[in-house]
Amino acid sequence: MMKQILSSFFSFFSSYSRMLLSSCVAVAGLIFYAPDADAQELRCNVEVNSQQIEGTNKSVFESLQEAMNNYMNETKFTNATFSPNEKIECRLFLTVAEYTDDRIKGDLQIQLSRPVYNSTYTTTLFNFRDSKVEFDYREGDPLVFNENTEESNLIAILDYYAYLLLALDFDSFSPNGGQPYFDRASSIVQQMQSSGEVGWRTFEDTKNRAAVLSSYTDANTSGMRKLLYDYHRRGLDEMVTAPDKGRAVITESLNELKGVYANAPMSVALSIFRDSKLDELVNVYSKAPQTERESVYDLLQPIYPTESQRIDKIKNPDQN
Repeated sequence: MMKQILSSFFSFFSSYSRMLLSSCVAVAGLIFYAPDADAQELRCNVEVNSQQIEGTNKSVFESLQEAMNNYMNETKFTNATFSPNEKIECRLFLTVAEYTDDRIKGDLQIQLSRPVYNSTYTTTLFNFRDSKVEFDYREGDPLVFNENTEESNLIAILDYYAYLLLALDFDSFSPNGGQPYFDRASSIVQQMQSSGEVGWRTFEDTKNRAAVLSSYTDANTSGMRKLLYDYHRRGLDEMVTAPDKGRAVITESLNELKGVYANAPMSVALSIFRDSKLDELVNVYSKAPQTERESVYDLLQPIYPTESQRIDKIKNPDQN
């Protein structure tokens, strides 16, 4: 009972922190108990691309897109209360590569963005391509949320990413604020270990769903979660009013990458950060002192040796 009480309080505190800090909230106290608040958490843009599939009725893919869209945008995944302004912005882009006997194979691009406090700017928290997506789907199949079990592999994939995105978003607003949702994602991974479906088995692949989750929750790489909070809440959110102060925190937060690289140089967390943040960092340091730009360059270059062209722009922002 005490564990449940503490878990509920933790979720309440994290939800409150997120709402309090949202750039879209004018008066946090007024909307926290707003009677018209929408409990659903995600505003997810879902697209299914079937251009690679020829000679088949495309209506099945239209049905799939509609089903996925409704599931992600209408399912209530948590007990947190969100106003329409606060919904978490994300995108799922499914590219279908094969379709045989109701079996769909392809890859899924997942993106998560977050508003920066007191600005119109949005920043990418997560950008990842899941290349091991396979599931059975017949046109018109209902997708039904079940909190206790995963009814199909497609539902398991959608639930996993919904909770992962929630965890990352909440972590960016309060230290370890996403823990309840990392726990839910972990439960799904554990359930699916014996399913026989690809993409779930621990140690099967360095970039599958189990590996992505571990890159944030394992002790060797959990510094990525501290980076999420420091970089976004203490860094970007502060840059609007105090650019030098906010940027200094971002610079400090990047040291977490060194620890992850030292402990797990092949961690998928490093490639996720690369795809989410390298271009943004060019802009963050465009007006930084030369010594600061050089220190960031020296930190990132050994971690991302194949990204010299982008990283060089941090050191020399005026280069073409």
